[in-house]
Amino acid sequence: MVEPAAHPGASTVISEDTTVDNLARERDRLARLEQLARLGELAGGLAHELKNPLSTIKLNLQLLQEDLLRLPGAESSRARASILRKEVDRLGHTLDDFLRFAGRLELHTKPTRLNDLVRDLIDFFRPQAQAANVRLHASLCPEEPLCPLDPNLIKQALLNLILNGVQAMPDGGDLIIRTHVDQNRVYVDVADTGLGVAAGAAAHIFEAYFTTKKGGTGLGLATTRRIIEEHRGHISFSSEPGKGTNFRLDLPLQ
Repeated sequence: MVEPAAHPGASTVISEDTTVDNLARERDRLARLEQLARLGELAGGLAHELKNPLSTIKLNLQLLQEDLLRLPGAESSRARASILRKEVDRLGHTLDDFLRFAGRLELHTKPTRLNDLVRDLIDFFRPQAQAANVRLHASLCPEEPLCPLDPNLIKQALLNLILNGVQAMPDGGDLIIRTHVDQNRVYVDVADTGLGVAAGAAAHIFEAYFTTKKGGTGLGLATTRRIIEEHRGHISFSSEPGKGTNFRLDLPLQ
């Protein structure tokens, strides 16, 4: 398993380079959120323009299938209509994924015990992990950090990382979630013993619609980054091919 980077509080010396890096990272975060805000304005119009025609197409295909059931020898036509309905459903799901990523994201934050949130998520996901021969572990800090979070969105972000880790371990393995506190920040590590991230993919891993998985939408990690950055946080990762990947979330304390 790829081990997390050294504890951020290991040194009390803050170099000028570190300050500059933090400022650059914050500028990048704000620029991405501004770009997504503009994209979100377009997303609302796109939803209206596409969802209504898709619903009409789906309804008419359903009626067409019912008509074809009454016609002898129309098996092949019914099969084609069924394929078309599945494609309409797929387009609808793709549109919903895009709207979740680019649409207006409203945070409903409240003081949240992060460790409790992680425990609930692990209990929820454990049966699915066991079915995939993945062992879930938690290493939670004793401070019981309290954070200003939208619990549902943070659960979605963490679940995306957990699913990503499970998919990286097709033959099973270990996935561990750690929390630790440093001054006014809390860090969450989601580490797996999977295949790791290929060198060519590392620079694009958070880009929308970039995926190396068959059938993947390429929006899971992009959405996770947006959720974390909307919480005034940051996400990073380290990976070693054949040994695993560690995603680190950096979030503010209450």
